Amino acid sequence: MATAAPPETLAPRARLRAARTPLLVAGGAAVAALGLVLVDPHEPGSWGACPLYALTGLYCAGCGGLRATHDLLVGDVAGAWAMNPLWVLLVPVLVGLWARWTARALRSGRRAAAPRAWVALAAAAVVVLYSLARNVPAWAGVLAP
Repeated sequence: MATAAPPETLAPRARLRAARTPLLVAGGAAVAALGLVLVDPHEPGSWGACPLYALTGLYCAGCGGLRATHDLLVGDVAGAWAMNPLWVLLVPVLVGLWARWTARALRSGRRAAAPRAWVALAAAAVVVLYSLARNVPAWAGVLAP
């Protein structure tokens, strides 16, 4: 007859199991970051082109994001800002949200709930407005990559 594991060994396992997803996200981000450090997206054709820009000539909210991430990873904040200011502002927010997600999973041993609908709607509104603003000719010197 099998005996149950002592309660003190179940809690750490449950916490690690709950934190599996945020830790996998961190691992994926680390691999992507390594790729961006090794293959400079400033080199034409190294990572392809933005499909929206290639088809329409319009900038999306993500245009310049790979170059901005590369610049942040090598310590060039001004270069990153020139490529995509929104992304530069969002990176610390995303890192903070990831840290909070991981800490909650480790502390509670439960998976995190999905974000509220208004958060997704607000994020979508910011992305759409930023994409529109990037294509206003008067702001091209500030917002275009």
